[in-house]
Amino acid sequence: MARILSFFTVSIISDSPGAGYFYRKIKDARKVLVLDLGFLGDTVQLIPACYRIRQALPEAELHVMVADHIKDVLKLTPWIDKILGYPRFPKSESLLKDLPRVRQLRAARYDAVINVNGSDRSSILTAFTRARHRLGRVPPKVSLFWKWCYTDWVSAPFGQMPVYRARCQCLDKAGFPPFNEEFGVVVPDELKEKARQRVGLDGGYVHVSPFTTLDYKELPLPLLTAFLNRLQADNPGLKLVLSCAPNERERGKFRELLARLDFEPWRTFSGDLSLLEVAAVIAGARLHLGGDSGAMNLAFMVGSPTFTWFRNYENLVEWMPDGVNHSHVIGEATDEGLQGIGIDEMVGTVQDALAKV
Repeated sequence: MARILSFFTVSIISDSPGAGYFYRKIKDARKVLVLDLGFLGDTVQLIPACYRIRQALPEAELHVMVADHIKDVLKLTPWIDKILGYPRFPKSESLLKDLPRVRQLRAARYDAVINVNGSDRSSILTAFTRARHRLGRVPPKVSLFWKWCYTDWVSAPFGQMPVYRARCQCLDKAGFPPFNEEFGVVVPDELKEKARQRVGLDGGYVHVSPFTTLDYKELPLPLLTAFLNRLQADNPGLKLVLSCAPNERERGKFRELLARLDFEPWRTFSGDLSLLEVAAVIAGARLHLGGDSGAMNLAFMVGSPTFTWFRNYENLVEWMPDGVNHSHVIGEATDEGLQGIGIDEMVGTVQDALAKV
């Protein structure tokens, strides 16, 4: 149904009347829901906005709804009162199957819902909460029904800044008081200790997440192998910890990569780390290496320096970690993987990054 309705679009280019007073309207709210149905990267990039809402509404009960299969990442945000999951993987359910969930959302009696994603599905759910105040972000394509899902909306540009900054800009335009753009995540001591035991080191290692969800976002296996071999040869004492996702595609590639390396990595994890364990391992690393993936977003979230290989595309700036501790190379996407990236460039950039940490 949402897909059918989305064919009919309208033009909305400005904020709704009174949107700048949204915070003033909800500053005494007792229960607030932040709704975003994106995957891991989207959820990580949502956290600074959630943290700002928490700081602006310290007495409110704060709930956050994200994709069910990655909701555990929000366990690192103890200031969120309740985490709600929405089934998105391997595909979303029909709107008819959402009816029990809609009843639960209505029963919660939220005073306000904040949705800075703006997708059709999340907008429909926002409307169905029947919250008195509902803030949305104008999406690039506005479905005919979209504005009826919200009481207020703001327009923040897409493709011009990191996603987390754009979402915080939405709060600026809605009148929220200024706070630093921080993640506010807390890795529990017991999780840090578990990561130390599994890695066998208390920091000082380099974490490598060699694969992503799609071939064209990855380094071709021969280039990836040559890069890691050269990096290890130039830095004999470097302890590389490699990990991959728990699916057969990545595990198969992981086995092939390990067979091609001419050294033995310090530790390897073939999909046997939980999402929180991956975050803790990355948090203990002096540097994270990898492609444009969820692991990169986790590294950015926990404050670990990153070196990332990206494909060249229009809205790249939205997903690149910003700041002096983050470096990257950019290649052209092909069916065989990223092209136009040289080993010397990669190794040199990593050497510069290691010199900083």
